[in-house]
Amino acid sequence: MTHHTPPISPPAVIGILGGGQLGRMLAQAARAMGYRVAILDPDPECPAAAVADHVILGSYGDVGAALRLADVSAVVTYELEHVAAAVVAALERRLPVRPGRYPLVSTQDRIAERRFIEGAGGAVAPWREVTTQDDLRAAADALGLPLRLKAVTGGYDGRSQMRIASSAELDGAITRLGHPAGSRLLAERELAFRAELSVVVARGVGGETTAYPIARNVHDAGILVESVAPAPIPDEVAARATQVGLGLAIAMDLCGTLTAELFWLADGSIVVNELAPRVHNSGHWTLDGAETSQFEQHIRAITGLGLGSTAALSPTAVVNLLGTGPQREARLLGAGEALADPSVHLHLYDKRLVFERRKMGHLSALGPDVDVALERARAARAALSWEGEA
Repeated sequence: MTHHTPPISPPAVIGILGGGQLGRMLAQAARAMGYRVAILDPDPECPAAAVADHVILGSYGDVGAALRLADVSAVVTYELEHVAAAVVAALERRLPVRPGRYPLVSTQDRIAERRFIEGAGGAVAPWREVTTQDDLRAAADALGLPLRLKAVTGGYDGRSQMRIASSAELDGAITRLGHPAGSRLLAERELAFRAELSVVVARGVGGETTAYPIARNVHDAGILVESVAPAPIPDEVAARATQVGLGLAIAMDLCGTLTAELFWLADGSIVVNELAPRVHNSGHWTLDGAETSQFEQHIRAITGLGLGSTAALSPTAVVNLLGTGPQREARLLGAGEALADPSVHLHLYDKRLVFERRKMGHLSALGPDVDVALERARAARAALSWEGEA
């Protein structure tokens, strides 16, 4: 059934739970469309603060701070899953929260996420819930090695998880992960994949949907380091991956954007690895390479405006710009050399401090195909460094 909800028009205030780089880029897209922006974040110097009209200081579990955000907002969204469900529930009594509580609770708990995906007809890696060393050994017997042991909540960019490759590594694994005895953990079989893929889809207030071309991704120790789009994969695989993303967005009654990280296996099957009911690092290519960026699309979806075209303008590659070395003031060197190639674009996230493996920004490059685009982005990245780098 189509809902006839009136759109939330500029200059209404959009509230964003989270002021990291995704919140910053959402805020930039909102401001370009004439909206005003309020941010809730514990850090007064978070990346989104510089582009927000209101900055409300508070943790992602602070209901009082969230209600202060509601006082100045017409609609609230979130840029990360580490938001307490109680915060979203309290907000929903006051104003629209898009996506709402169900997409959040379906994805912030890895076991709930796998049950949701399976219930919606998607495939995931074989898994077990474990709380004890005996559970872990039983999971290893059932699933085989190597397996991945992951915290159920929290953890991102490869944190709070480990690879267990041999039976000897099972001993003490839960302790090494840093979780107290009795904690719920996820053990899942490590899959040998042909490629890591992701799809960003959007769904509007009235149920209309769009999907971006598939991205092919490369991770290093859990952190996304490179993406190219449209992925150089068969059309039939891209179509199936797109249907997986759209089906999951509909199943969670999402309003906004959903990113599904996928494995394309050697037998041709597609398995869901992670879901994020928000804009995503693997969709950054859309800033320069698509007719509508994922950030503008999210704003259009949550305000009830028409969704934009997701067509790719050009083959595009993104290389993430990570920090190096000890914590210190962030000063980037080499931007002139990196941008000597006119096909390259630099996006910095305005993080005041740099340290090892912190996501500080990204470079994108366009090209006649994704291989050339990736070569250009890598060459630009090689020209950059952080002051004080060893």
